[in-house]
Amino acid sequence: MSSIQFFFEDIHPLKLRKNQLTGYVNSLILSELKSVGDISLIFCSDNYLLEVNKKYLNHDYYTDIVTFDYVEDSVISGDLFISLDRVRENAETFQSKFVVELYRVVFHGVLHLVGYNDKTEAEQFEMRQKENYYLSEVDFSGIEL
Repeated sequence: MSSIQFFFEDIHPLKLRKNQLTGYVNSLILSELKSVGDISLIFCSDNYLLEVNKKYLNHDYYTDIVTFDYVEDSVISGDLFISLDRVRENAETFQSKFVVELYRVVFHGVLHLVGYNDKTEAEQFEMRQKENYYLSEVDFSGIEL
């Protein structure tokens, strides 16, 4: 059976409505005509994610998400490491609510798993369009973190 699991490394767990976020992630994957596999959402600090970035990708910089892709055929599986420090900073920078930015980053990682890239300007534009579309499907009323 496929599942989406939540983990918190070196931070206090968020009071997250896991079933709600899981539903939106499942909906995104199914809308992209893929199947849901096993996905882990690992929430952590900047420093924790920096170490992951250095160790596995040889990148020595902070980022909001690192996605490890375990996709097989059309079954979407992977690990999404998400820095809550970066999400908070992004929310301030873009004058967005923390919860909206958190969903954006989660959707961004899942969109990578379903096959979208963001290396070129055109890919970045398409990725942002997809993020915005799936964010528009979320009912944020009553979701506070």
